[in-house]
Amino acid sequence: MTYHAPLREINFILEDLCNLSGLSALDGFEDFTPETIEAILLEAGKFANDVLAPLNHQGDVDGLGFKDGKVTMPRGWKEAYTSLVEAGWNSPAAEPEFGGMGLPVLVNTCIQELFNGANISFQLCPLLTQGAIEALAAYADPALQAVYLEKMVSGEWAGTMNLTEPQAGSDLSQVRSKAVPKDDHYLISGQKIFITYGEHDMVDNIVHLVLARLPDAPEGTKGISLFVVPKFLPDAEGQPGVANDLRCVSIEHKLGIHASPTCTMAYGDNEGAIGYLVGEPNRGLQYMFAMMNNARLNVGLQGIGVAEHAFQTAAYYASERKQGAVTNGTSPAPIIQHPDVKRMLGVMKAQTEGARILALRAALSIDMAERAPDADIRARHQRRVDLLIPVVKAWSTEMAVSVASQAVQVHGGMGYVEETGVAQFYRDAKITTIYEGTTGIQAMDLVGRKILRDQGLAVSEIVSDIRASANALADEGEGALDVNLMRRSAHEAADLIEKSCEWLLAAQVTDAALPLAAAQSVMDVFGMSLSAWCLIDSAAAASRHLAVGDGDAAFWRYRISLAECFIHHIFPMAQARLTTMRNGSYSVIGLEPDMLAQAS
Repeated sequence: MTYHAPLREINFILEDLCNLSGLSALDGFEDFTPETIEAILLEAGKFANDVLAPLNHQGDVDGLGFKDGKVTMPRGWKEAYTSLVEAGWNSPAAEPEFGGMGLPVLVNTCIQELFNGANISFQLCPLLTQGAIEALAAYADPALQAVYLEKMVSGEWAGTMNLTEPQAGSDLSQVRSKAVPKDDHYLISGQKIFITYGEHDMVDNIVHLVLARLPDAPEGTKGISLFVVPKFLPDAEGQPGVANDLRCVSIEHKLGIHASPTCTMAYGDNEGAIGYLVGEPNRGLQYMFAMMNNARLNVGLQGIGVAEHAFQTAAYYASERKQGAVTNGTSPAPIIQHPDVKRMLGVMKAQTEGARILALRAALSIDMAERAPDADIRARHQRRVDLLIPVVKAWSTEMAVSVASQAVQVHGGMGYVEETGVAQFYRDAKITTIYEGTTGIQAMDLVGRKILRDQGLAVSEIVSDIRASANALADEGEGALDVNLMRRSAHEAADLIEKSCEWLLAAQVTDAALPLAAAQSVMDVFGMSLSAWCLIDSAAAASRHLAVGDGDAAFWRYRISLAECFIHHIFPMAQARLTTMRNGSYSVIGLEPDMLAQAS
């Protein structure tokens, strides 16, 4: 089964739910008209379909070669990477002064979803490079930018992010890697783990961004600096020269993403790896966190992309597989006609669409926060970005695991057989809930940094927007849309979010641990309620198209059916999660760690 880039759905969301035409009114985006963006996405879709998707299953089967510290990529991957960089897809949002297209984040978000949906293991390489480019463009001095940025934007060189260490995990205050000043550079020593694409054979040079401590650095997170540590030191002509003192010690044997090298990297086994300071000393973690919004958005897009591919694979199989009879007497019938299979597929697609709309709205707010002419509007959108990003990251990736699991279920016993390929989505999806901050970390970020810190200001703003959607439904005409259902559900979504925020603000006064115990439940409430809002807006827009006879009526009715499917099958669980948040948090606090440990 071939992956098909979901361009029709994406274009509809951009035009009807994300004010695509307004992008060209922002400073620097004048050339990005809807027609231009549609053409760009069409080409991106072709690349995803024709180049990346055919390598997805093959890469999973082939895996990686590793010998003497060198990683060999699967068959066809180097050629695909060459095609990627020649087409300019390596870093589309990078500034034109460094060779990028300067695309809006909203448009790049669409491209990243398409490429992740086609082949998540492959797209991890450009994704990491894009993060490194963002860091250097924002914080490196011009001399460092002149050496590295153009080659990274072009894709001649790749980039990585080196944060985690064996003893530290997610607690970066425990980073021990050292950076000792010498002449115009630093000598880096230490070990980093879980470094995605830390070593591979698709580029001439790999530029590692490494967190390390200077000799006089304070303890904790305030004493971490960021360094550029290239695999090969650039020579006088800017080409890869002598090898730096670093090596890939091993690659991980993982549950999924088998074609993506996850490396343990050793720096400074001999005299020390040569590195160059990015920005100011002791501000490395601050620089990294400044990029977290885009990084976590991109991981959410991985979840959405995998979910879309899993859904397509399951729907295709269900259309071809004939078994049993249905109510009209047809026997054997394609199983897609069976009500329970239709239920599974409908829920899968509805969840994916809700997450997609939410991610694209978050991406639009990133563009608005950076470029809107009015300072108050920029500030409001930045609050919206801060609130939505942990939800996009956590909800979209957990959704992907659920959708991929259902895809296996649609296949029945054949789904549990690796040869069909559907199990790969289940295995690949799981890592998205872990890296760039686990689901629990995202939930705590949502509660602690995003809701409690501003005392619910951003929440009140989004609740206001949801209620505005509900009130606008009163103007919808007669037709396929159940206006009362949609309006009632939108108000319920606003109520659930509002009640969650009110409970958190009160609970922190009683016991500071209660909001953390409730964090996962809060995340679920937000994920389901915000997705319901997105799908309700989608259904309302589809109803307007249907009312005027615009285009394919079946497509617009399908959009309405997806919203109804989500409201009836997924959204009711949000109320249960609110109850869990209110009551279950106390039982979590009451659990004794010593007793839990005895079970082992």
